[in-house]
Amino acid sequence: MLNLISSGALALWLEVTGTTLPPPPEFWPLSEVSGLAFDSGIDRATETLVDTYLQGLAAGGIEPADQGIWLQAGTQILVSRRGTVPRSAASITKVATSLVALQTWALDRQFETMLSATGSIRNGVLEGDLIVTGGGDPLFVWEEAIGLAVTLDRMGVRRVTGDLIVEGRFAMNFETDLALAGRFLKQAFDARQWTPEIEAAYTRLPTRSPKPQVDVLGEVRNGNANPPTTGRWGLVRHRSLPLVSLLKQMNVHSNNVMAQQLADEMGGGVVVAERAARLAGVPPEEIQLVDGSGLNPNNRISPRAVCALFAAIQRHLTARHLNVADVFPIFGRDGGTLEDRTMPKGATVKTGTLWNVSALAGAIPTRDRGIVWFAILNGGGDYVLPFRRGQDAFLEKIVQQWGTIDPPPSLSPSFPEGRLGELDRNDILMES
Repeated sequence: MLNLISSGALALWLEVTGTTLPPPPEFWPLSEVSGLAFDSGIDRATETLVDTYLQGLAAGGIEPADQGIWLQAGTQILVSRRGTVPRSAASITKVATSLVALQTWALDRQFETMLSATGSIRNGVLEGDLIVTGGGDPLFVWEEAIGLAVTLDRMGVRRVTGDLIVEGRFAMNFETDLALAGRFLKQAFDARQWTPEIEAAYTRLPTRSPKPQVDVLGEVRNGNANPPTTGRWGLVRHRSLPLVSLLKQMNVHSNNVMAQQLADEMGGGVVVAERAARLAGVPPEEIQLVDGSGLNPNNRISPRAVCALFAAIQRHLTARHLNVADVFPIFGRDGGTLEDRTMPKGATVKTGTLWNVSALAGAIPTRDRGIVWFAILNGGGDYVLPFRRGQDAFLEKIVQQWGTIDPPPSLSPSFPEGRLGELDRNDILMES
């Protein structure tokens, strides 16, 4: 029997059972870390499945010692194989970034992009510069830019005689270089410059409007390097999708740029790691991050910490009538990184991939054990596709052992999905 520390596991049990009383005597606090100790109650049948899984990897030349596995149901640790050892987890890093983002901002937090002008508007012509001030929106893409151009067009702005000045924390199409992001924006403003890719984005707008033709005659300028010297007045405030929707998109597609932008807004990978460990209730050495995306191979998270991160997210969202399925992809419903997978339907998971790492973690609903939380962190050579097939097959065996069930309300999304390019997220500040 193991005597392990996992306040995240206890939090899952409290959330599932609705218990608010102090924990039973066996859950005593330890002085070494801010966690709780409890008896694991290892499940022998699950141990057999894990051993068979690891033996299959060994038969293919993969060292079992390079694999980390953790499974729990409520407070019961079902299996731990090097579960407390931090290891490269690739994009599982985004679970930590998601948790800290949810604790940093409100669920409906929207990042603002401001449009202002240095001159007056006469007969559809802005006689001056158009200034775009970014506020850290990580999902400003073609659809959002077209919607902004439609709003300008409806305000009567057809031509800008000056430059397009881009400043602040502005990124477009996941490009953080201001010059390139500004060129994308200028192109999106004028339908006469659209490529087939932009045309396709236009067809996805929730409200079909006439194609905008806002012609910027000047150049694209970096306002951070060369700030405007003349006065300005506000035109439009663009609000991003709410935070929950941003995290869902980030995790469905495992978007590294989005994750890093959010992490940078919160102080960077090291700060995210420190806060995530504290929020999840695990020793800080079990979450060691360099970035917020998982691209850096030096990021390290233990399988136990991964489940504790999910537990903390579930606890935070449940108190607000949401759950992890609102911010992570669901197999059989969402595409993204799950498109070519074959795991049990309804599994809510996060994938992670580097050239020598394949990771899968999250929750699967079962008939006999309720929600089973798991983390499988595979490593050891260029073996990604076999790792993925093995992970999916392992989850299938788990649900065969404990029975299938439709996802319960505690593992079903309920946050209303916004759509890119919505015009009602553009607030006109001053009529032209």
